[in-house]
Amino acid sequence: MPPITVTGERRRRGATRRRHSATRYTRFDRWLDRVVDIAVIIALLVGGVALLLSLLR
Repeated sequence: MPPITVTGERRRRGATRRRHSATRYTRFDRWLDRVVDIAVIIALLVGGVALLLSLLR
């Protein structure tokens, strides 16, 4: 038997909708994403060079 809903109450389905963040946080998030991207690329390059050097020795 389905649950009884109160008059005027809507049933929620799916993921919870989130409010959009303020613009200053959006700018900070973009900046932080770029910093993390650069850090990951540098780490991959350094790791790749280290692997090549260890295999060539």
